[in-house]
Amino acid sequence: MIIIMNAHATNDQIETVIKKAEELALTVQVNTGSNQVVLGLIGDTRNLQDVAFKIYEGVEDVVRITNTYKLTSREFHPDDTVVDVDGVKIGDGSFVTMAGPCSIEGLDQIRECAAIAKKGGATILRGGAFKPRTSPYAFQGLEEEGLRYIRQAADEYGMKVITEVMDEAHIDMVAAYSDILQIGARNMQNFKLLSAVGKTGKPIGLKRGISGTISEWLNAAEYIAVEGKSPIIFIERGIRTYETATRNTFDLSAVPLMKKLSHFPIIVDPSHGTGVWDLVPPMARAGVASGADGMIVEIHPDPKNAWSDGAQSLNEKTYMNMMQEVDILVDAMQQIKQLER
Repeated sequence: MIIIMNAHATNDQIETVIKKAEELALTVQVNTGSNQVVLGLIGDTRNLQDVAFKIYEGVEDVVRITNTYKLTSREFHPDDTVVDVDGVKIGDGSFVTMAGPCSIEGLDQIRECAAIAKKGGATILRGGAFKPRTSPYAFQGLEEEGLRYIRQAADEYGMKVITEVMDEAHIDMVAAYSDILQIGARNMQNFKLLSAVGKTGKPIGLKRGISGTISEWLNAAEYIAVEGKSPIIFIERGIRTYETATRNTFDLSAVPLMKKLSHFPIIVDPSHGTGVWDLVPPMARAGVASGADGMIVEIHPDPKNAWSDGAQSLNEKTYMNMMQEVDILVDAMQQIKQLER
């Protein structure tokens, strides 16, 4: 249930409604939009009549949200949420690029990746220190050593860091080195981990599960949002279908759909979405055209010898060419948005 206060509601009127909700053992999240305040009531409201709040001064309307995700929905927060990563804004109308290797292999390698990423226009450095691999014999990551390397490289080139956290036990360690905590596709429905990262206050990059539906993805985000501390960045990275020509089926229809259903920004991952390096640039361009707020791509100085995901990684030349194409499309999308206004 959400309570929409009218545009002229006073602070005292808002506090009175909040106090009443708390007396009913409900948790209240306050959303201050561009024009009015919206109160989200979290808890069992099934037996609560709407009139219980409509009688209070300053209340414009009471709306029952029928879907199972509430705080992530447009109904609760009509305005776009802009995620501010220490000055790098995601969801403000710009297009943000995150780039780096699948795995951090050493300090020299991640520094070289940072230099390439920065040269192409990326502002956020990606790289895995903990790697969830299908085979237990595959490279599992450098762990804290890798975190130190990516932080050093990012700081040297004036970039932010996004890296994956796989386990509740690692949250404090990963948070100490990164600016965005990434939840990988395999952990999209690891609900304890989602709740735990939601308490950190760090922005959370939530990848869509391998077979995750839109509804499941939004409900996974709700576990983070209900903690009331961490903003969310949705990451569309493709889903598993019967198609075998690509690693995944890159579902770009998810971008406008998620922007319709949720107020949080969404970026695309054409690297995992295709698994084939020469498909990454065209799908990156398609991601821009779909209205995404940014993208996350894998790059490597020498993809043929990468320790993981070399087949989908761009080298410096292909990355730079792609970024030039993306910049042209970003400018075109800005013009389209102006026409829509």
